[in-house]
Amino acid sequence: MFTEIQSLNEFNRLKQEEPALLGYFSTEACNVCKVLKPKVAELIQKEFPKVKLAYIKSDVLPEVAGQHQVFAAPTILVFFDGRETIRKSRNIGIDELSREIRRPYSMIFSE
Repeated sequence: MFTEIQSLNEFNRLKQEEPALLGYFSTEACNVCKVLKPKVAELIQKEFPKVKLAYIKSDVLPEVAGQHQVFAAPTILVFFDGRETIRKSRNIGIDELSREIRRPYSMIFSE
């Protein structure tokens, strides 16, 4: 499922290596994050299996959050070919997230 990021270098490397990466930024105190995270994982696993999932604890790795201008939890950043394509913060709807990922995902991973 989610790879827990341990450093800024690790996250930057994943952004470059993975054609599609979803970064899930959260904090220990965020209760919404705990409910949303498994829903995001299920969505990606079912509909977008080629998207790599990365979990970033913003309070543990503030340099990763700061580098990506993440100041709220939860925040989801989706990267395609190393470029930030989607940014969602706080009130994140699963259906809306799915719709936004679908188009770039199908362009990159068209069969």
